[in-house]
Amino acid sequence: MAPASRSRTGGDFPTGARVALVLLLAIAFVLLTALLDGGQDIVPVSLWAHPAWMPWWNAPLRMSCNALPGLLLAGALLAWTRRAGWSFAVAFLLQGILYGVNAIKVSNLAIPLMPADFRLLGQLGAGAGELLSGYLPHVVLLVVALLAAIAILVFWFRIEPPLFRRRTWPGRAGAAVILFAALATLIAAVPFWRGLYSPALLGMQPWSPMATRQHDGVIGALLLFHLQYGTQSRKANVQDALALMAHYEPRIAAANAAGGNSRTPDIVVILSESFFDPTIMNGYPPGTDLTPNLHRLAQHGTSGWLHVPTFGGGTIRTEFEVLTGLSLRYFPEVQFPYLQIHEKRIPGIVRLLARDGYETLAVHGNSPGFWNRTEAFKELGFDKFISIGNFPPDDEATDGKYMSDKAFTDEVLRQLPDSGPPRFVLGISIEAHGPYDQDYGIDTRARDAIPVPPGVTDPEAKRELRNYLYHMQHADQQLGRLVDTLARRNRRTLVLFFGDHLPALVPAFQEAGFKNGKGFLEQTVPYVLIDTAHMDRATKQNAAAWELPGMVLADAGIHDAWFALTQLVGPELAALTRAPDAPIAPETPVQEKLDEGMRNAADLRLHDKLDPLWPKAAALAAQNPGSTAAMTAAHGVQ
Repeated sequence: MAPASRSRTGGDFPTGARVALVLLLAIAFVLLTALLDGGQDIVPVSLWAHPAWMPWWNAPLRMSCNALPGLLLAGALLAWTRRAGWSFAVAFLLQGILYGVNAIKVSNLAIPLMPADFRLLGQLGAGAGELLSGYLPHVVLLVVALLAAIAILVFWFRIEPPLFRRRTWPGRAGAAVILFAALATLIAAVPFWRGLYSPALLGMQPWSPMATRQHDGVIGALLLFHLQYGTQSRKANVQDALALMAHYEPRIAAANAAGGNSRTPDIVVILSESFFDPTIMNGYPPGTDLTPNLHRLAQHGTSGWLHVPTFGGGTIRTEFEVLTGLSLRYFPEVQFPYLQIHEKRIPGIVRLLARDGYETLAVHGNSPGFWNRTEAFKELGFDKFISIGNFPPDDEATDGKYMSDKAFTDEVLRQLPDSGPPRFVLGISIEAHGPYDQDYGIDTRARDAIPVPPGVTDPEAKRELRNYLYHMQHADQQLGRLVDTLARRNRRTLVLFFGDHLPALVPAFQEAGFKNGKGFLEQTVPYVLIDTAHMDRATKQNAAAWELPGMVLADAGIHDAWFALTQLVGPELAALTRAPDAPIAPETPVQEKLDEGMRNAADLRLHDKLDPLWPKAAALAAQNPGSTAAMTAAHGVQ
């Protein structure tokens, strides 16, 4: 019996042979990870093809850092289970799942996984699970494949001979604890790891997650962003912010002294899911109009192109900017503001209007917990949040997979009585949300009659584009209905309508291209601002999302120093707002100085520390105008 027992263990092999086997498995793991990743600078061929100026060890270092979490897990599992091949296979399988999720995100949103994405795991029970599952291809097949993989691993574990004898348990237990602890500290972003995952050592382009991912790999880039941005806080330069404020304070004070309109309006802000004007794509002939209500209303108010901070998803990025007047470019570590910013009182348009006697509410035909809106809206100061469970039962409440824009608009109108205190209503639609490769309840005959650019030839890309247009046109119809209904009231109403981002129609965009010659990450969305008491004027003005609340307040005759400041600097800085990974245009010296001043002011504003500085700025401007002018000239402001 003894010989048979020894035949089932690697413990009789020389120690050198066991060490060599583990080393070979580790090297194979690193190389296979690099092949799976496919990043242009970490594929195995880069070991031999590095540029002359690059140290020879740079490529293996990046490859090893990209595979390190998997290696730590595999080593810990090996020490615990004694199965070498099984341990590395389990680590590689888990790593492969991560790469699969990354591939789905890149194909839909053109941006790789970021550390903040993992915060969505806590949102799976708050509506995210149902929404995100729509992007998974062949869910049933994926479940079957996962179950098959688990069965194979169980069988593998049972037949693979242990590499070490049982009596080595004390040493193996210590090794397992050390390796698991190392992995845990890496995931927890303990500062020690910044020395290895450093921009100087590995290379990092913080403005471009995709470029960093191509350079350092999916996992390497995740850890770089996590370690460099995930746990650090920036301290605002108060003097820099004060200089900018002192320069503009006289104009802000003059606007405040001018007074406002005596007719306090209701204010309705409609964030229309993925709304854009498709005729900016190549191939649509002159005269094609797929958004007739948008174009009609643009002749009766302020309209233009809107720079937004996201593409294809991340609605809350645009939503946050519009509610706060804060540009997320000043908070590069924040990808999902409602999941990452936690202040008891977030200053913005909601709290300002509540202070002026407004009732404030939000309307959204989806789960209230998704994107953490339930808590975030409390922090922003909303009195009430009407979500999908609060809508009256209606057999026609959905159009496709989500709440119809008609049902959504019905609810918005129900929340605008003709009497009582003025109301601020934020409406967030969802009908036009992706994915667009499924025909949930769509009238396919009507859909197939919608024109698409001739350059879109791929059948699936054409179908997805038409599915989107089918729902987007409903949003345009409801915009017309909303404004026309409110214009018939005796009560003055301001209506702001805008798209939060372009839809994730990457294949169609790549095939057709855009008339302005820019890529899909650089495109803007339309907005229109209507005052039902003054529909006899038309103004064109391009803007950034964070400028919109100041524009609304200016039209309403409501004054606030911060929002007035955004209006004064906005024309110079609006074009700097962009989606992640959009090409960056060089900043002018004026933009650089203004940008730095606003970066510090925005940080103070978010933490509710800016308002006490306005009297100091006013005193500085009044006491020594010449000195103030000289100081602010250093910031390049006009």
